[in-house]
Amino acid sequence: MAKKFIQKVMSKPGAKGGLHRSLGVPEGQKIPASKVAAAAKKKGKVGKEARLAQTFAKMRRKKKGD
Repeated sequence: MAKKFIQKVMSKPGAKGGLHRSLGVPEGQKIPASKVAAAAKKKGKVGKEARLAQTFAKMRRKKKGD
């Protein structure tokens, strides 16, 4: 796997708001986990974006107090 693949993926145009547009959720709001899970089962670009969003959610850093 390439180093810094996340930065490469997120630098592509449309990468940041594509899932919001596809699911009909306004850009500033969080996408509910149930919508992401349902979209992850779909084929094509929407499914790929949703699965990537689930992966990113797992990779969140813990706070220093935890």
